[in-house]
Amino acid sequence: MLVNTPFAGQGRWRDQSERKGRTMKDKLVTVIGGGGFLGRYVVRALLRSGARMRIAERDPRHAWYLRTQGGLGQSQFVAADVTKPETIARAVAGADIVINLVGVLAGDFERIHVGGAETVAKAAAAAGVTTLVHLSAIGADAGAASAYGSSKGRGEAAVRAAFPGAVIIRPSIVFGREDQFINRFAGMVAKAPVVPVLRAGVKFQPVFAGDVGDAVAAAAADPAFAGRTFELGGPDVMSMGAIIHWIATALGRSPSIINLPDGLGALLARLPGAPITKDQWLMLQQDNVVAAGADGLAALGVTPTPLASVAPDWLVRFRRSGRFGRRTETLAA
Repeated sequence: MLVNTPFAGQGRWRDQSERKGRTMKDKLVTVIGGGGFLGRYVVRALLRSGARMRIAERDPRHAWYLRTQGGLGQSQFVAADVTKPETIARAVAGADIVINLVGVLAGDFERIHVGGAETVAKAAAAAGVTTLVHLSAIGADAGAASAYGSSKGRGEAAVRAAFPGAVIIRPSIVFGREDQFINRFAGMVAKAPVVPVLRAGVKFQPVFAGDVGDAVAAAAADPAFAGRTFELGGPDVMSMGAIIHWIATALGRSPSIINLPDGLGALLARLPGAPITKDQWLMLQQDNVVAAGADGLAALGVTPTPLASVAPDWLVRFRRSGRFGRRTETLAA
């Protein structure tokens, strides 16, 4: 297993796809939001499959770091904004496949998750694109209490209306070297003697970004997946409290971890400048795990990567002596 690189695990889908004849060689794929955290993993998987990439970002310079990932001339970069239909139309023109990764955790959910998703789907249909893959999230439901979950659900409906054969991908919390979830809590554990935890019992099914990238590439490559929805989760279901304790152990830290009561958490979420918004608090009221019977990574030919098998390789920077401290502890064991 290639666990020592940012793109660990991505060779697995390539090998499987080549054996099944699902090569993407010379296919032109537009990835909207390809320069973001998850985008780098999706782009990497597609490049390895032989696809030609058109990476779309509001500011293409934010994606230029991907230029070295493919062969000469394999990637191109364009400016596109899901709130500006004319830019999306240009970005998808001539593409065989379109992948929409754009999403926000705070801000104008309606404009991005609903209007933006619809804009991409309509543009893809008008351009004669054969495959559209739309990234949503577990918990997407038009009737959800949170604005995030509701907008994701309505965005899915808008995509289906405009492009009925779209593939919907719903991941749980995504972790990776550049994430803002595991790394955020690792920073807290590393610096604070006391770590308060909100909704310690809520459950997640953390999924590795490399596995999500492989799954999106697999969904894009096989026409048999058209019109289907996949929920992606890793091999372990973990509570919020368990995740924090695991991070502390991985860092060799022993802060006091305090589970805050819900009443206090709800109050904090209403305060200006709080580390969590009211909408994020509402999202924490439900478990974020793959639904029973849902198609997932296995259906896409991807083997899930455990958090413990890859995260320690980048979390070393939060340890007291970095990699040297980890090496010393290993030798002393």
